Amino acid sequence: GSLPHLKGARQDNWREIANKKMKFPPSLITAIYDGNLAKVYKLLQTSDGILRQLDDTEDRSWREALNLAIRMSNEDIMTALLRCVKFDFRQIHEALLVAVDTNQVRVVKLLLERLDQEKGTSHNKVDIMSFSLALFDHSIDSSRFAPGVTPLTLACQKNLFEIVDLLMKKGHIIATPHKISCSCPECLNARQYDMLKFSLSRMNTYKGLASRPYLSIANEDAMLSAFKLSRELKQLSKKEPEFKPEYLTLEDLCQDLAVELLGMCRNQSEVTAVLNDCGDDNADELDNQAFEEGIPDLARLRLAVNYNQKRFVAHPICQQVLTSIWCGNLTWWRGSKTIWKIFISTGTFITMPILCLIYWIAPKCKVGQIVRTPVIKFLLHSSSYVWFLVFLIVESILAQENRDIAASRKQPLQENSFHMIWVVGFFWYECKEVWIEGLRSYLLDWWNFLDVVILSMYLSSFALRLVVTVSGQLYCSTNHSSLECYYFTEADRHTWQQEDPQILAEVLFAITSMLSLARLTSILPAHETLGTLQISIGKMIDDMMRFMFVLMIILTAFLCGINNIYVHYVDLDRFTVIVCICSFNGTLQFLFWSMFGMEEPKSVDLSQFMVAEVVGRVLYGIFTIVMVIVLLNMLVAMITNSFQKIEDDADVEWKFARSRLYLCYFREGLTLPVPFNIIPTPKCLFYLLSLSVRILVVIVTNPRQPSPPSTNRPLSFCPTILLTSLLVSSTSSMCSSLGILRHAHHALRHPPAWRALYKSKLLMLLARSGFPRGASPSAPSPTLRKTLHCLQKGIPLLSPRSTPFPTLLLPPNLDPYSHFSLQSATLPKHLPPQSLHSFSSTPLPGNSQPEE
Repeated sequence: GSLPHLKGARQDNWREIANKKMKFPPSLITAIYDGNLAKVYKLLQTSDGILRQLDDTEDRSWREALNLAIRMSNEDIMTALLRCVKFDFRQIHEALLVAVDTNQVRVVKLLLERLDQEKGTSHNKVDIMSFSLALFDHSIDSSRFAPGVTPLTLACQKNLFEIVDLLMKKGHIIATPHKISCSCPECLNARQYDMLKFSLSRMNTYKGLASRPYLSIANEDAMLSAFKLSRELKQLSKKEPEFKPEYLTLEDLCQDLAVELLGMCRNQSEVTAVLNDCGDDNADELDNQAFEEGIPDLARLRLAVNYNQKRFVAHPICQQVLTSIWCGNLTWWRGSKTIWKIFISTGTFITMPILCLIYWIAPKCKVGQIVRTPVIKFLLHSSSYVWFLVFLIVESILAQENRDIAASRKQPLQENSFHMIWVVGFFWYECKEVWIEGLRSYLLDWWNFLDVVILSMYLSSFALRLVVTVSGQLYCSTNHSSLECYYFTEADRHTWQQEDPQILAEVLFAITSMLSLARLTSILPAHETLGTLQISIGKMIDDMMRFMFVLMIILTAFLCGINNIYVHYVDLDRFTVIVCICSFNGTLQFLFWSMFGMEEPKSVDLSQFMVAEVVGRVLYGIFTIVMVIVLLNMLVAMITNSFQKIEDDADVEWKFARSRLYLCYFREGLTLPVPFNIIPTPKCLFYLLSLSVRILVVIVTNPRQPSPPSTNRPLSFCPTILLTSLLVSSTSSMCSSLGILRHAHHALRHPPAWRALYKSKLLMLLARSGFPRGASPSAPSPTLRKTLHCLQKGIPLLSPRSTPFPTLLLPPNLDPYSHFSLQSATLPKHLPPQSLHSFSSTPLPGNSQPEE
């Protein structure tokens, strides 16, 4: 009968214990500061030995106690606090930030283990690894860490590679922030809660994403990830101008990493492997154009150009590759003097028809192979365009000499339309360019927009002249004495209508001729000095277009004011008023030319109307001061600033512009210049005949049954993994031989070019891992000896269908160089003797996790 009574007493005791809150001992901070472990245990002990909840009003005191123990590097006291005090995950979160801030790896491991326990016992659905509630936690407002900072982002910002690797093994990630215009419930709640904390949280997240450790460890291809993040940060700097300096700084960090990774290459095979690979996920962002035979794909380099990675493209390694391809077998071109290059260019200009005829007849002959060299192809296309401009100038001179005939309807259509042969060739060239590059890539180049405008105006001008000729023939064929026949055949120019087709054709032709001559500046990046000037002019024009907006606002303001004063005196002829400022159009012309000092100040005088005259003079004087002294000088300052920016980074800007020009002439096809490209070549006819025969064979014969898709997917291999490992190893002090050998095994399952890359890097990493070069092995592993032997000889150890490579553990006394010497391996002098990280925990792409 006493059992129910005891059961009720136990429930009351448990409720009393559960309702008790653990009070913060005032002398705990002093005990932690003095390192008195016994006193700490004494202060934290409870009579019943049960962990109690902490008092929310003393939350900051408990946090400071745990943070102080970590900052004092006293692991015993920190362990005692974790054992005797029931901290929640948010308090441990701040303690983990302190441990990361002080770079204490062992403390981080202990706190992560405690977090795993909290995650296992937590009943609320909170992802502890992302700390999603940290933004809404008021208790961390008094801490020294910025809002939204997680342990992983803090470790990334401080370049703590080992802690970053440790956190990522535990499942910590950095989630990419949503778009700035995102209206999901999470973003809306964060903005409404605290807009500043939301913005700072986004900024700290991007600092973690753009850090070197996260790009190197979290991504399979750090270089391509840096490209994408750099472009995203550039766009964010425009969308969030309040954080523009921070975003641009992070963009520079991404570009620095990509450039440094490229600088880790030590031979041409490695450079080729890196620049020709862009990953399967990025193939859609490139056009499907093919390069000439013998020219590598350069997929990564083209992707860098699309992402506007100027410093990467301007790197000496990239420029050396582009220059060698540009010259081809004509190695003498690269080192020749300017006078010799001018002589060769002049000879190409004169002999262009002969060279094109030889290539048209025999494209595979020696001369045809020379014509397909990118530099000669560039000279031929430039010579063709210069010939086109020469004919335009000749047509203008002939029109001036035969002015009477050119100004009437008597000039034949073919006499002033010889340039249309080039126009047809240009039109066909642009159509083939759209077909080769794709419409998206074609529209990314602003020069193509200018080409479209020029061709449209040339075709419109020719069409309007054709309308005049055909209309005259049609009207005269029906009634030779009609007014329409006379108008389109014999009427004088003074009797023409304002919208006469011939007048419109002449205006369009004049504008297009000017644009055609300006289009010649697109070839200037081939020369260093002229290319820099062309880039500077482009930036200046951009500044002028923005300046014109402010100029038009102020000009319109004074236009309305001055016009409203003088418009009432337009009919008063007895007053000496200049008629041109008594109308809206006249006042606009007067003010525009006044900016250049081409109008008389007396034009605003009204001698009989003192008030209107004084106000007019005052407004005109203010206009002169604002426009001439202030705005025009500000425009000069803007142009000077733009020119200085280009000059400060002239080498990078010019090399980037030259690289874009080079890539245009690496493409397959478009070899013959205008207008020879409109003539079908025997090669084209042969290809067309071969295609017709193949189609006919397929139609006549029974088509094969489609084979089932193969289940063996090709292995995906990233050539920058080992470059990233070297970069990481140069900044850290930890090595994983297991990870090195995993990558070595992965290299054995790829072509010889990849194996050569991995062999050289494996030797470097093993040498810096602490293995003696001349030590003799006591008990070498047969599997390891076989692996290294195959790595040396380039023999594939496993086929793509084989089982995963087993994990190899290296004993300290094992000599990994028993089959080959390190004397031939070139070790970078700037790297420390120990390497950090070689992705030991990351399984090989395409493989399962190796067995231990």
